[in-house]
Amino acid sequence: MSRLIGLSRTRAFRLGLATLGIVLLCHWVPIDLLFDPEAFIKHIHMEKARGACIFVIAQVLATVLGIPGTVLVIAGGAIFGLMWGTIWSTVGATLGAIAAFYVARYLLRDRIEGWLGHHNTLKRLNRAVCSHSLSCVLAVRFAPISPFNLINFLFGLTPIGLKPYAIGTFLGIIPGTAAYTGLGASGRKIVHGEGILQLSIALCGLALLSIAPIVFKKLRQS
Repeated sequence: MSRLIGLSRTRAFRLGLATLGIVLLCHWVPIDLLFDPEAFIKHIHMEKARGACIFVIAQVLATVLGIPGTVLVIAGGAIFGLMWGTIWSTVGATLGAIAAFYVARYLLRDRIEGWLGHHNTLKRLNRAVCSHSLSCVLAVRFAPISPFNLINFLFGLTPIGLKPYAIGTFLGIIPGTAAYTGLGASGRKIVHGEGILQLSIALCGLALLSIAPIVFKKLRQS
């Protein structure tokens, strides 16, 4: 009985810290900005030197709250350009994925298992991570069409360790992040009559990444 009480107190403490963290993040980045790309871009430009830090925080906050981050990634391209937009989006999305992973594993495991415990994707992930942890994460993250936020929580319910999860997430999302960032960066240039080539490359990259998992599956089966 005392052990159960101790576990409940520990979980309550962790949940309290997580809630405090989200409140502090919301102080830096108001949640309504995550749903208004134009206002978000203006806010980042106004912050100037702190813009990159606030952008990363916004990525973390959106990921933990389950808000689709694709629009933020595209906005990052418009704000920072292709290279730095890709870097900041990759860092922010990875940190957010780690935070969501911990939320699923240590704070809301029972509730999330109730929601997703019978999900077929979870069953497949459990089988895959037991034998090929890093390659499993890389394969899932490589496809930009995979549900990023859902996968974060599902991985938290598997026995995978943090290291392969974090490394696989960071490396696996770079291609898709670069492609979406390229859309934002090229969109900014198109306003000035440039960027057609960059836009075409970004769209082709997204198309190739989207069909890559299907091609790999066909190759394995053959």
